[in-house]
Amino acid sequence: MAVATAGVAVMSSSLLDIFATITDPRRAQGKMYGLAPVLMVSVLAVLSGATSYRKIHGFIDSHLPRLNKAFSLGWRKAPAYSSVRTILHGLDPLAVEKAFRAHAATLMPAGLDDGTLTAIAVDGKTLRGSFDGFHDQKAAHVLSAFAQDQAVILGHLATDDKSNEIPAAQALIKDLGLEGRLFTADAMHCQKNLRGSAPNRRSPVGPAEEEPTRAV
Repeated sequence: MAVATAGVAVMSSSLLDIFATITDPRRAQGKMYGLAPVLMVSVLAVLSGATSYRKIHGFIDSHLPRLNKAFSLGWRKAPAYSSVRTILHGLDPLAVEKAFRAHAATLMPAGLDDGTLTAIAVDGKTLRGSFDGFHDQKAAHVLSAFAQDQAVILGHLATDDKSNEIPAAQALIKDLGLEGRLFTADAMHCQKNLRGSAPNRRSPVGPAEEEPTRAV
């Protein structure tokens, strides 16, 4: 498994600091591995193709000297895959998403509020491997906002099981403060009445219930 080192030092200086703001749910006693470094190396592992906790462990173990040097970790051995799983499962998803959005903001050359974003693509994808038949859990469907010119994902939002992408897209745009921008999206978003308010709904094409039909 290969690992890219170009730009690691630049990314670590901001992303590690941002990860450090996430609350660690573990007890202080007996912690061998800090939360922020584990998140950092897990991100690198996934970007390098790791698709399981065992593969994340394998990535860390294979590149431990390089990771220690790049991030000043001082780890004598890689954390067990069960430890990585416990740490990641204990995280607050909203806190992690907030951290990634903060990191995305640092990658924008002029920030998000000066009108430099020419177009933002809003699109939803079903996460491969997220279906859990044993626990009767549907596959996760996540909506993303992608700054096309800067090639940066600004944020994600999971769609509700009983809803669709339309309200999720509105909530994501509002949360990111991107009102008034130019967006590209699927055809399902091209509706006159996105909020579904009853007074603005138009009756279906055809004769009204009280009007008789005419023979042709």
